[in-house]
Amino acid sequence: MAYQLKPDNDIRVEKVRIGRVPTLIIRPTMVPQIDIGVLWIHGGGYMLGMKEMVYMGRAMDLVKKFGVTVFSPGYRLAWQKPYPAAVDDCFAVLEYMNTHKSKLGFDRLMVGGESAGGGLCAAICMMARDRGIHVTFQMPLYPMLSNIDTESSRNNHGRVWNTGRNHLGWHMYLRGEAKKAVSPYASPAQQTDYKGLPPCYTFVGDGEPFYAETLKYVQDLKNAGVEAEADVFHTDMHAFDMLKPDKEPAAEAIGCFCNHFRKALENFR
Repeated sequence: MAYQLKPDNDIRVEKVRIGRVPTLIIRPTMVPQIDIGVLWIHGGGYMLGMKEMVYMGRAMDLVKKFGVTVFSPGYRLAWQKPYPAAVDDCFAVLEYMNTHKSKLGFDRLMVGGESAGGGLCAAICMMARDRGIHVTFQMPLYPMLSNIDTESSRNNHGRVWNTGRNHLGWHMYLRGEAKKAVSPYASPAQQTDYKGLPPCYTFVGDGEPFYAETLKYVQDLKNAGVEAEADVFHTDMHAFDMLKPDKEPAAEAIGCFCNHFRKALENFR
């Protein structure tokens, strides 16, 4: 199955504007809708991408297999406006989902995303904790978390994303602060207090730039008493589940993701 940027008959899509943020609201047509709203944030190194990328990835598993409702925000990219524009836009959509929970039929809110969207997912969960919005589960897949080079992002020549592109993404997003100490809302790896953050599941390739920061994020959550787990797959292809969904290890990763989400439905409220 080739990836696509268009919806299919298994979902229905509403295009809305939440404040300044153009947003897709995606609901199931083939399975019963359940009372969970998921904010799902697209990737692109903070500088590229579009809200329609949601059709390519794991958010569609949540809609089609489990019946959740997904909100996909078209946040401002770094070439348009640097930090904090993207995180502010995404948080505005989460605030809307929280304020209108009864009307929308939600009793639980979750957040997920891929790559830079995974980094924004982590930042949004931190912001939600600090501002009193309860998020029950986070899914930051192979997240872009650290503006400072790690063991795996330094001198990385992986497919799709590498050191050079990573430096460019952070430079565009943080401008002159790209290699400095910044707020964890900007670079979640700089967080020092992980207590009270939502339980977490993620997966990552062992040869891609974000391998080290992903595992450190999960370990930091665990050290703070937060339930968190990461699966590691042997590949240097960033976003391998989106780009090669029918090939290994993507098929296995997708299965693991769905299994962990099923457990989250049962265990986290």
